[in-house]
Amino acid sequence: MTLLTDWADAFPSLLDGLATSVQLVGGSLALGMPLGLLLALGSASRTRPLRYPVIVLVEIGRGTPALVMLQIVYFGLPEHGLSLTSFLSATLALALTTGAYASEIIRGGLQSVPQGQLEAAAALGMSRPSALRHIVIPQGLRVAVPALMGLAILIFQTTSLAYSIAVPELLHAAYSAGSSTFKYLSILSLAGLMYVSLTIPASWLSAHVERRLARHT
Repeated sequence: MTLLTDWADAFPSLLDGLATSVQLVGGSLALGMPLGLLLALGSASRTRPLRYPVIVLVEIGRGTPALVMLQIVYFGLPEHGLSLTSFLSATLALALTTGAYASEIIRGGLQSVPQGQLEAAAALGMSRPSALRHIVIPQGLRVAVPALMGLAILIFQTTSLAYSIAVPELLHAAYSAGSSTFKYLSILSLAGLMYVSLTIPASWLSAHVERRLARHT
């Protein structure tokens, strides 16, 4: 009964934290996925002066831990006159991380489109940008959807790192509740269950989408 009482007392504040986490991941994906598409197109470009710098940026983004990216954006940008709130800093930092990882997933999806379709498009008089827009990108994104959904789940889990720059997300709310009651185990366990309550159904949905897409490819 004590555990349930602790959970009941902490649940409202943790629910607010969970809402902030969901908003954070939503903003990160909204910015990061289009960025990933642009980086994927750049890294697959035939123009070397464009392709090589983009590949370097992607590798830097993938090689930099999300926690370090959060610190760079939150503490580094104000040195250059750009001061953001902790929430906006976390959104931007996670969007950069999302874009770097999403670019490789999307690039793989784009490369899975048969070359013959591009040749057929050229034979029909379509320009390369038009073929990319109407043929390659729609099919490539469809192939990449399950992996992108998996990335979204990982980014949701990564939002817990935003605690380090004082974003009032779920982990921050759990620590705040624990510091007032000193019952960290029970409250952090509840926070873990709240993460699981979203990640497991999302994983099932990702697997379901992958199976559905596999039947149509």
